[in-house]
Amino acid sequence: MRTVKRRPGRPSLSNEELLDKALDLFLEKGFAGTSIDAICTAAGMAKRTVYSRYGDKETLFKAALSRAIDEWIVPIDRLREQESEDFEASLIRIGEILVTNVLGPAGLRLLRLTNSESVTMPEISLENVRRGTEPTLQYLADLFRRRLGDENGNFPDAEEAAQAFLSIVVGGPASNAAWGMNIDMASVERHTRYCVRLFLHGLLEESASPPENEAGQLRRLLRDAEDRLGEARGRIEEATRLVRD
Repeated sequence: MRTVKRRPGRPSLSNEELLDKALDLFLEKGFAGTSIDAICTAAGMAKRTVYSRYGDKETLFKAALSRAIDEWIVPIDRLREQESEDFEASLIRIGEILVTNVLGPAGLRLLRLTNSESVTMPEISLENVRRGTEPTLQYLADLFRRRLGDENGNFPDAEEAAQAFLSIVVGGPASNAAWGMNIDMASVERHTRYCVRLFLHGLLEESASPPENEAGQLRRLLRDAEDRLGEARGRIEEATRLVRD
């Protein structure tokens, strides 16, 4: 009996390679400008194979974005390894890791994709925050409780301090990078050291015992009044928006 040899087919890309190809196209042309046909061509994969894996373009996009988040996330254990007796030095090392990560290829790709598509798909920003930002904020808040809290580990401003740390140390470089600015490593280190010191010494002053002199008490009262006024304005704006809607 004669044996018929089958012609070898095209080698199938791994799922990770397919998602990487899709990510590159989504970044270059945007979600609306990228077709399944273009992704299949770039990946050298049959359309039926892509549809069998993901069903539609939006599902494929979200899976690709999930992979981008996986590549971007800094493991909390890596941040914890930077801790030492020198609190300021610890924060500088942690800050440099976070800034370098957001400015790396994976971070920039995720940042630009999220910024460009989150208006029409706000859930992708929420997923980014849930999986990437929230664990980092929780770690930082815990770190501040351990290092700045009282004997029971109480530090009421821990969550706000964690958010401020990310905003001051990481937010600036991330915003600049999103606008296409190139930042060299020397600038990253200089920025991180300056911002950590600015943040930390302000935080240490805030967590110190309230001043006993009259001028210090007055400054504290004014600061509290400003905070409450800001909260009141926010509630008024929210109420106004609800009435208009």
